[in-house]
Amino acid sequence: MKDQTYETLVLEEPAEHVLTVRINRPQARNAISTQMGHDMLDVFSRLIRDSGDYRCVILTATGDKAFCAGADLKERHGMSNETWLKQHALFERMTLSILDCPIPVICAVHGAAYAGGCEIALTCDFIYADTNARFALTEITLGIMPGGGGTQFLPRAVGSRRAKEIILTGKPFSAQDALDWGVVNKLCAPDKLMEETLATATTIAGNAPISVRQAKRSMHFGANMDLRSALFFEIDVYNKMVSTEDRLEGIKAFNEKRKPNFKGK
Repeated sequence: MKDQTYETLVLEEPAEHVLTVRINRPQARNAISTQMGHDMLDVFSRLIRDSGDYRCVILTATGDKAFCAGADLKERHGMSNETWLKQHALFERMTLSILDCPIPVICAVHGAAYAGGCEIALTCDFIYADTNARFALTEITLGIMPGGGGTQFLPRAVGSRRAKEIILTGKPFSAQDALDWGVVNKLCAPDKLMEETLATATTIAGNAPISVRQAKRSMHFGANMDLRSALFFEIDVYNKMVSTEDRLEGIKAFNEKRKPNFKGK
């Protein structure tokens, strides 16, 4: 997939089994254009259909000033209601494609993640950010509201009361606040963000790929079930790994005191 070219994205393979998807519109603070919506949808739809040898994705952006400033408001200026709604339908499919990616997606945030940019980050499985990062859902200040998952993902991350304060004021919050409130998992020095994100991605990619996918699936769907149903769902997901070669390899490697060689079979 890394050989695929896109107008608004750059794909890289920084380590074995790891794919980096880098938003590449620094001249527009990496704002979400219609073309970027198409490009992101294509990348993640491909991963949903067949992730091949990839076991983890890092989603990041070019430059250190802005991860993503949200929707491209210059493109939207003068846009008709009909065109706006069509564009937003595309962005909705983009969001769902990231959410439905079967392998883990880590977001690495440099600089500002505002509005739709913050929502893209929240759609990922978890977030690492540099200490200069800032976050905001500013849509209320522009006469609209978060429509890329912000009103759903943020309360799940920080709780309802904190989310209401963030969304209804539209005020930015710091990287330290994001860490304290549970928006991000880890803060990194700006020059260490990608290194530390890649280290975590490589750790994930070194684990049994079927196990990683199934654990993600269990957490993703189980979170929306009552506890008893979720526990039954977990066992159904778990049982699919009992007959795998990786399960046998994991036990064998443990007893032989060596690192397992997982093949995703």
